[in-house]
Amino acid sequence: MCLGKYKESGAIKANARHLGRGAVRHRETRFTRPRRALMSGDCEPTTSVGSASMAQTITKPSGARGPVTGTALVSRKKRPFLVDIYSTAVGKKYAMAISGIALMGFVLFHMIGNLKMYLGAYELNHYAEFLKQLLYPLAPKGAVLWILRGGLLAMLALHLHAAWSLTVMNRQARPVQYQSPRDYEVANFASRTMRYSGMIVFSFLIWHLLDLTFGVVNTVGTQGEFVREEVYQNVVRSFDRWPVAAFYILANLLLGIHLRHGAWSLFQSLGWNNPRFNAWRWAFATGFSLVVVIGNISFPIAVLAGIVKV
Repeated sequence: MCLGKYKESGAIKANARHLGRGAVRHRETRFTRPRRALMSGDCEPTTSVGSASMAQTITKPSGARGPVTGTALVSRKKRPFLVDIYSTAVGKKYAMAISGIALMGFVLFHMIGNLKMYLGAYELNHYAEFLKQLLYPLAPKGAVLWILRGGLLAMLALHLHAAWSLTVMNRQARPVQYQSPRDYEVANFASRTMRYSGMIVFSFLIWHLLDLTFGVVNTVGTQGEFVREEVYQNVVRSFDRWPVAAFYILANLLLGIHLRHGAWSLFQSLGWNNPRFNAWRWAFATGFSLVVVIGNISFPIAVLAGIVKV
């Protein structure tokens, strides 16, 4: 045998004696190569089956297998279905789209209602009183209006939180900024400025409420006091101040940019973005934003031009 080319060490002989007695002990198999080099025709060093089995070490698990990671020890508490969906980026985009649709409906019908200003003081004031009497006397006077306002505030809060949390998730996914100039071939001006236009529009909304709803910054009504029932007079006196009118026009132009991109992207967020409908989506987004913006900025322009006056 070719094994004769090697000398067994004392460890092999000791293993053989123990195997003969019926006890199996595993020790390292070592061979010492003879001093002379292998000649042509000599066999390569091999080990027998018995020696190979002796060289193997068999270990049996002493107990149950432990967890692979430390997180396996923590049992995750099951969350409500909607909360679990909202924790994902897809869920936040759905929330932005749905809340955006509700806010779009509000700005459209709000603009349509304010068009009654061109019909005179009686028509606009009567329209405001009609809103307070929704479902009256089934519901208390003004209750339904405040419920609608609460729903709109909830939609606005959801829209803002979803936008903010998506921004945080994007930054966490890429903590290192781009080192080369960004390629804005696909992203247009509206998509790149959505956060800034949204913050300006939100600031305008706060001013608008303080001006025409609560009268905090509009105390130029009857006898220098704000009278909430005089909606037509409050609007005219407010837009008579050109800084307020200019801010109103600027905010609505930014609102139009925000609406155009939002109306376009909401279809993509909801999965309704078949390329065959892209032309229709673009026409809808452009037309919707133009109607809202033209209608809204016409109010301060009409007051400054003297078309609408007290």
